Amino acid sequence: MSADDDARVGDGLPIQEASRLLGVPAPTLRSWERRHGIPTTPRSPGGHRRYSAAALEEVRLMRDEVARGLKASAAARAVRALLDRDDPAQVWVERMLAASAALDPTAVRAVLDEAFAELGLPAALDSVLMPGMRRVGNLWESGRCDVGQEHLTTEAVRGWLARITTLAPAPTVSGTALLACGPRDLHTLGLEALAALLAHRGIGCRVLGARTPQRTLVTALAATEAAAIVVVSHLPTHRRQAVESLAAVAGKGVPLFYAGNGFASVDARVGVPGTWLGESLAEAADLVAAAVLPPA
Repeated sequence: MSADDDARVGDGLPIQEASRLLGVPAPTLRSWERRHGIPTTPRSPGGHRRYSAAALEEVRLMRDEVARGLKASAAARAVRALLDRDDPAQVWVERMLAASAALDPTAVRAVLDEAFAELGLPAALDSVLMPGMRRVGNLWESGRCDVGQEHLTTEAVRGWLARITTLAPAPTVSGTALLACGPRDLHTLGLEALAALLAHRGIGCRVLGARTPQRTLVTALAATEAAAIVVVSHLPTHRRQAVESLAAVAGKGVPLFYAGNGFASVDARVGVPGTWLGESLAEAADLVAAAVLPPA
């Protein structure tokens, strides 16, 4: 949605205009509202739906969750959780967005420091950092912020994660967890956040980066005393190559895990070697730690 489109929203757009802007058929918009309550749209005096800027954001997030492979019911739950104004963590999310809009990386990191101190690292990542970055990405995709703001915020967050990881205690287990994107997957921020959590659990990590070729993962496994392997795929269209990477390192005696929206549906996980890490970074870290750390 362009700035001109955003200015035209006013008291709300009719459903056909919202459909055009978002690329979602009008019958689908009606179905999402009727079945899943996304979005809550005001009506005109004649009873017609009117899509406010907030409603458009809800639908855009819903559209993106479905595109990543979630069923509509699960996508609606994810959107409601992301935009839950009653969640105390939303205070930090909104402050993070304000710092991002002000192009102030120091303020972005300060918000994350406060959230870490108040909520602890797992909740700061799951409830503030990752939702905040999804909101920034949504603003960029919709044309409501420029790529410079998105890049500045991403680098501020990445620097904060690197500092948090560096300040973690020394590893308490031998071996290193190898964290990799699938061969077609670009986004590493979730892996960097998982690495920070694992570091604070006493597990050293090596993030292999975006678009990790299968041969690179195999070589890293051969060259490293690997404690665990995690492969992430974000889109259903990228899933097959990620599964091939998982298969290439399966059966080597190293705990194997996978994550990302490419595996969000139950059907997408059938026959995939390894353990599904779920949608929470905190739960993912717990699963890896349970496989790697010695019993208490």
